[in-house]
Amino acid sequence: MCRLLAGHPNLRLAGVHANSSAGRRLGELQPHLLPFADMEVRPSGAGDLAGYDVVVLALPHGESAEIAAQLPPDTLVVDCGADHRLEDADAWARWYGGEHAGSWPYGLPELPGQREKLSGARRIAVPGCYPTSVTLAMAPALSAGLVEPEVVVVAASGTSGAGKSAKPHLLGSEVMGSVSAYGVGGVHRHTPEMVQNLSQAAGAPVGVSFTPTLVPMSRGILATCSAKLRPGVDADAARAAYAEAYADEPFVHLLPEGQWPTTAQVLGANTVALQVAVDPDAGRLVVVAAVDNLTKGTGGAAIQCANLALGLPETAGLPVVGVAP
Repeated sequence: MCRLLAGHPNLRLAGVHANSSAGRRLGELQPHLLPFADMEVRPSGAGDLAGYDVVVLALPHGESAEIAAQLPPDTLVVDCGADHRLEDADAWARWYGGEHAGSWPYGLPELPGQREKLSGARRIAVPGCYPTSVTLAMAPALSAGLVEPEVVVVAASGTSGAGKSAKPHLLGSEVMGSVSAYGVGGVHRHTPEMVQNLSQAAGAPVGVSFTPTLVPMSRGILATCSAKLRPGVDADAARAAYAEAYADEPFVHLLPEGQWPTTAQVLGANTVALQVAVDPDAGRLVVVAAVDNLTKGTGGAAIQCANLALGLPETAGLPVVGVAP
């Protein structure tokens, strides 16, 4: 968020708040943020956040709602956490526990009708990084009725998806040269978010089998998604549905036939790269999506939504060019 705001033509970073780092220079904690190096990190209570036009929350689940409830209704609050993503209170209780704080407009403008909900909003829930890639990969096929409502997803993520806290399984000696699965068997907390989004796209309940994997890179997600084709659907029909769905989207790119998404091509950019294929022997549609989990997967999405809410150009301050090599 701070990196992207450094180049935003309309928004200015006025403060950074974090209880655990309060009193320290931001440059000490994030030395790459040279324009903000001398900014002092302040506490993150609701009182400390009063007076801002826009507040972006990036807190553990269960903590955003309490703070947001104390902020003025005319403050734009963009929550990068999970507190307000799910519409079903029972689903929240099952996957996160505790009392459901209610849902906010969902920050994925590419979904049909979602831009209108985000325009002028003062509370926005940013999607999870995995659901961003999976939803954009499968929503057009389900919306067009090309596939059966059972989706299988295997997605690889870099270590930054787990945050910055020191954890033994994220040490370089543990990660480098190794790929591991986690959250296997339908227990990853992003699963109900995928189910919610894809069911809305299909207009009927959709089942999702999701297996995340951890790969030795710092950032990025590569999601491979598949579903059984309905009779009569061929590769041309599948590609046409995606071309139509994303023809006018500035951040979602259906690649030319034969070119496959890589995490390197979206590194640092607010873009999603997609490719669609039909496996005729298996009778399945296969969609591969690449996204930077920290940009379009989180921080970039927050800015994209804030732009819409504030009436700014949706693309303001958001790069579409990846950092390569």
